[in-house]
Amino acid sequence: MYLGIDVSEWNQPVDWKAAAEAGVRFAICRLGWGEGHLDGMFYSHVNHALEAGLAVGAYLYSYALNAEEARREAEFAARTLRDCGLASPAMGVWADIEDADGYRAMEGALDPETVTAAAAAFMEVWRREKIPCGIYTSRSWLGKEIRMEQLPADTPVWCAEWNDACSYPAAEIWQFTDSLEIGGVRTDGNWARRLDIRR
Repeated sequence: MYLGIDVSEWNQPVDWKAAAEAGVRFAICRLGWGEGHLDGMFYSHVNHALEAGLAVGAYLYSYALNAEEARREAEFAARTLRDCGLASPAMGVWADIEDADGYRAMEGALDPETVTAAAAAFMEVWRREKIPCGIYTSRSWLGKEIRMEQLPADTPVWCAEWNDACSYPAAEIWQFTDSLEIGGVRTDGNWARRLDIRR
């Protein structure tokens, strides 16, 4: 298993040299959220992570309320990845599908059929673009809000479960904490099976 972090503009300043020296092998950087909202530190995080010798991936926090909105969000992410020369990131691009701020529930889009259709739309667009991709979500959503059996069987899963072990055996990446301290900055900590999900 390989240690990694995921970061956004809220994690500042990231000491990438300290991260690499602490054994961090990969970074998944927030690309943005919704359709067209770019994380202010995305390009900087990607460049510095690569300079530190880390494998890099990206994630987009989704606000899609249906499959069509998910397709537009996925296309925004694909354009951004191409723009920064990261069209095929080793650690993939991930659709962050959750409801951390209650937006889906407020808009009446928190049912498994709607959420699963949005997840499938992300995979459809990114696979068409030949971008390695998967779904990020909490353990409690897997099989409940997101019906994995309705997605392609080989869809990678990045599972958030802050515990001593990941109870989702098929997880490609396990987010085990939100309080990993690296160079004085607190980030999410992750374990990955591989440093290149394209293989």
